[in-house]
Amino acid sequence: MRWTRAVVPASALLIMIAGCGAGPSDRPHVAVERPPVPGDSVPSAEVPPPPAAEVPKNELAWRDCTRETFDELGLGPGPTGLVLECADFSTPIDTAGTVRGNFRAGALRARLPQTPADAPPLVLTSGVDRSSTATLAGMVTGPAGALLAARPVVAVDRRGIGSSQAIDCLPDEIRSGLQDNAQFAPGGDPVAAMVDLSRNGTIACRDFLQPYDSTFDAAHAADDIEQLRREWNVEHIALLGTGSGAQVGLEYGRKYGERLARLVLDSPAPVGVDAVTRTETAVQGAEAALSAFAQQCAGIVCSLGPDPRAKVTELVGKAAAGQLGDISANAVRTAVTGFLGSPRADQSSRVAELADALSAADRGDRGPLQAIVDRQETATAGDGQFVNSCTDMPQPPPAPQVTDLSGIWAEKYPAFGRSAAVSMLVCSAWPVTEAPPALKELELPVLVLSGVGDPVTGAAQASVTGALGAAGARHSTMIWQGWGHPVSAHSGCAQTAVVEYLKSGELPGDGTACPA
Repeated sequence: MRWTRAVVPASALLIMIAGCGAGPSDRPHVAVERPPVPGDSVPSAEVPPPPAAEVPKNELAWRDCTRETFDELGLGPGPTGLVLECADFSTPIDTAGTVRGNFRAGALRARLPQTPADAPPLVLTSGVDRSSTATLAGMVTGPAGALLAARPVVAVDRRGIGSSQAIDCLPDEIRSGLQDNAQFAPGGDPVAAMVDLSRNGTIACRDFLQPYDSTFDAAHAADDIEQLRREWNVEHIALLGTGSGAQVGLEYGRKYGERLARLVLDSPAPVGVDAVTRTETAVQGAEAALSAFAQQCAGIVCSLGPDPRAKVTELVGKAAAGQLGDISANAVRTAVTGFLGSPRADQSSRVAELADALSAADRGDRGPLQAIVDRQETATAGDGQFVNSCTDMPQPPPAPQVTDLSGIWAEKYPAFGRSAAVSMLVCSAWPVTEAPPALKELELPVLVLSGVGDPVTGAAQASVTGALGAAGARHSTMIWQGWGHPVSAHSGCAQTAVVEYLKSGELPGDGTACPA
């Protein structure tokens, strides 16, 4: 079943990372452990080990979908021996019973020939950044990593995203207008036009989704993962939350903490902050990733010339001035940050692909860049993302503040600042939901991964570790010195640490660094 829309009337942070790359490093996967500092949360010998995750007693009805998944996502043939299997399961729309009925949740399992058959799976959620199934498929593209060799990974898509029951609620003109930050709207005032687009889009989707329009938040996503645990008939699971999926992981810990055996929060989005802080943290990460990409691009003498960062910024300006045809400034941002934030494990080998598409657009050939724009908008800016992200989003700033910030951020973050500021209005009309209760208690060691050049969430681990500490959870943060998202897709060092943590429950030293 697919939810389809009936016709609804709609009234610088600059960092230099030597030898950086988005894929697993050719350097030895050596973690550099810093000396302990006061407050380090490394478990002592007296702390009992956490429970172990278990092998499912009941399996889902898995079917092989390796070829179709890689073809659909444009990932090529995939590594030799890799097996991807698709399944779905029924989950209550609302476990509290306020809305009756069930929803179809989609899942994807990845394994290798050497993956032990008796190893408990790791559950993956990437929240709303892109579908969890696409994140997993990207992570297993390229050379086999330590994680998949040690255990299978099962990705669960959020409602309306990826392989879960789809949402099609936005009229085409509203969807494209939001994706372009209303750059081409009549009247010459994109801020006012974005407010109108958000209002009309909100009316269309909420009318379409009634009476369950309020069941697309992170708490309900955690309920879906709990339903998977019940389907498997196990007592405990291991969970990996990447990006905004970390919020789902924290919600699972809040609601079902006794069912967690392990929790990894990889490149987490900030928690407990306002929309401006959240967006600025992300744009800082995007600018940092662009600087690192530019350095690598210049190192291979790419087609963007001796200063790739300046060329990308110039191209954004051309798009804003209407010199790239139908490609808006925000579309360029989506293409670049989506490309740099791709979970593909072989991303470092594709730097020239992005450079060549941008260079071609600068010469007047917009086809290659438009293809990247289309691919990234499909992956990151669909109707499911609109509904889920707006449900999770704290109160966006009012239009006058966005106008002020767009000017300030254009100076402060020259490539992406202006577009990022205006994009905060995408959810300006969506009703703000009551924030869930804070995580009060979590008796579990938690591993947090963060990258210095994250184009999706930025370096937001401090708010997350603060929430964990307030709940009494022991935690440790590993810092990857590279660019990309999430860390576990690109750092062999981090993958090795995750494998060891999943096996033993022991945390590395807080502040341990992984090389780029």
